Amino acid sequence: MADQTPAAGRATPGAVLFVCGMNAIRSPMAEAIARSLLPQGTYIASAGVRPGERDPFVDTVLAEIGLDLGSRQPQTLEELEDDYFDIVVTLAPEAHHRALELTRTQAVEVIYWPMPDPTVATGTRERILEAYREVRDMLKLKIGSGTAWSRGVTGV
Repeated sequence: MADQTPAAGRATPGAVLFVCGMNAIRSPMAEAIARSLLPQGTYIASAGVRPGERDPFVDTVLAEIGLDLGSRQPQTLEELEDDYFDIVVTLAPEAHHRALELTRTQAVEVIYWPMPDPTVATGTRERILEAYREVRDMLKLKIGSGTAWSRGVTGV
């Protein structure tokens, strides 16, 4: 794998947690994509603020790029087995606020990557899938760029 060192000189984090509302769409997508793009040995997990259920559209759009979640099911922050991460990437406003609360006494960087909620899409199945693909592609670009692992970089 190519060197994933960001332009600002920061190394790719050793342990990353992605957090969204229910760990059903954005954060599991980010986890699957990060596992495919980040160096071997990087610890990657995802969780939600509230309990959620697996979303079949996520499976569909990940399969389109050769990824899958396996038997993974959504989990909440409270269910995490490990609670040490170099970076917590939040993907929704409520996840960002909760992550800041949980980490206020820890030496961990919390980064907010605003991602649209594809569940608000209406219309045909294809239109809904397009909304999910947009989120998938935004996450892939952010994770793969190697430049978004610090609060100093806010855009793609």
